[in-house]
Amino acid sequence: MESDILDALEQVGYEGPLQTEEGLVRACEGGLLSTEYVNLCMWLASRLKPLCDLEESISSGSGDTDGLQFEMSGMLKELQCPYQGLVSGIIQEGLQNKKDYLKLVLFLCSELQAAQIVKRRPAKDKEHKDRNDLQAICETLKLPELREQGVAELFSGIGEKVLLQELPKDHIGKPVLKNSLDSEQWERLEQINTVLSSEYECRRRMLMKRLDVTVQSFGWSERAKAGGVLWAYQPKRHTLAQSSSVGMAHLLAAREDICNVVKTSSGSSRENTACAVNKVLYIVSKCLMSVHKS
Repeated sequence: MESDILDALEQVGYEGPLQTEEGLVRACEGGLLSTEYVNLCMWLASRLKPLCDLEESISSGSGDTDGLQFEMSGMLKELQCPYQGLVSGIIQEGLQNKKDYLKLVLFLCSELQAAQIVKRRPAKDKEHKDRNDLQAICETLKLPELREQGVAELFSGIGEKVLLQELPKDHIGKPVLKNSLDSEQWERLEQINTVLSSEYECRRRMLMKRLDVTVQSFGWSERAKAGGVLWAYQPKRHTLAQSSSVGMAHLLAAREDICNVVKTSSGSSRENTACAVNKVLYIVSKCLMSVHKS
């Protein structure tokens, strides 16, 4: 855990005294009584506050333990920290060991990393960089300049240049989009994609919230706490993106085989997913239907 924290601190731009494993462990052993540990938490909170529009912050010094506990608990709640032991423990009796204080720093680092990634590239900067990348591709492959051809023609030219000649003729497949579109049609497609992405993001947020609540429910069990369910879940949870990454490039890259959708309940799919549990469920459902009819 210590090495993960040190890597995360380096990535978020921390240049304080706790850049070695020995110093970090020593500070975490002191907890809120350690000035260096408190200063690290204050530094992370000060960077998180503008990026996440937080109302809570950490301003109390290491001498005001009660104030620190109250401020940290409020900030963790606002960040929707999934570690209920941290949120409740820090305000009630305080964190008990070095591992809990390390976990707190790791959570704040992870939140700061995510916030920096989200805020790092405004849409206009991204569009400008994408255009520069396409121009560099044209120069490298000696294709006509971007302004002299449409997007579809550009990608067709790139495909002809970079695809290996040894591949079978129909290996790549035919594109789904066969017609060339003008700039107005591309703009309209972009607007449609924006609306759909917003809808999908709403659905993903709802599903991820349900996932968080489900995993948090394991915290009610002492056995699950001992097994470290929440600790194992947190790193994987941060890899789940809330927004959709589908764009126009995916449309241009789509082949006709994308239309061949096989239902998960079809016979061919069930051959690989059927198990004894399914048979039991089937029998139970039949019995329930018989009872209902009678």
